[in-house]
Amino acid sequence: MRGKHLLLAAFCLIVGSMPVLAQEKRYELSGQLGFTFSEGVHIESQEGDELRVERLSPKSAFSYGLGLDYYINENFAVGFNFSQEKSKLRASVEDLEGVDISSMNVNNFHFIVTYSFFEEDAPLRPFVFGGLGATNYSPNAVDDNAVDGGTRFSTTWGGGVKYFTTENLGFKGGVRWTPTRIAADDGGIYCSRYWAWECWTPSYSNFSHQFELSAGVVVRF
Repeated sequence: MRGKHLLLAAFCLIVGSMPVLAQEKRYELSGQLGFTFSEGVHIESQEGDELRVERLSPKSAFSYGLGLDYYINENFAVGFNFSQEKSKLRASVEDLEGVDISSMNVNNFHFIVTYSFFEEDAPLRPFVFGGLGATNYSPNAVDDNAVDGGTRFSTTWGGGVKYFTTENLGFKGGVRWTPTRIAADDGGIYCSRYWAWECWTPSYSNFSHQFELSAGVVVRF
């Protein structure tokens, strides 16, 4: 009989706690669209190059992203964010404004920590975040000739505001800065042998910057 009473008590405890558990919404899934202003890196052209390439840059373009956050308490969350800029690889040659070499995706992968202000059930929640990860530059081929890209360590920082119209659905707007260090070794951004000047070498401690403005939807569950 004692065992039955314990089972009954445990069952009542679980059933009684279900409404509380159902009210806890620990996850936020978000998607956003935006525009990314991109900055490239200075280039050291090789001796004998017919064209003096001074800079390689991702072209500012439309971007989108997805993110998933898990709230460890009502203010702090850990999560992962992916974003992609539909860009082009642009070379600045001597005094020319720039030449588009190929289409290029700029992909960002970051683990982030987010702090949201106010209480978790507040409809308006400003937030700030920071994260570590990598940025991948992926140019497309030109006339079946490969244009090499690379992946580099990057950080990401930003903030914004979320506004929930219901308990589960909200909207967000924000800004983000992603600096990526382009080192002077193999795997940096350079051009293949398809081009007459063959290869470009980024200078040491050269950073490529992305500044993103975005807006999107948040689903809380």
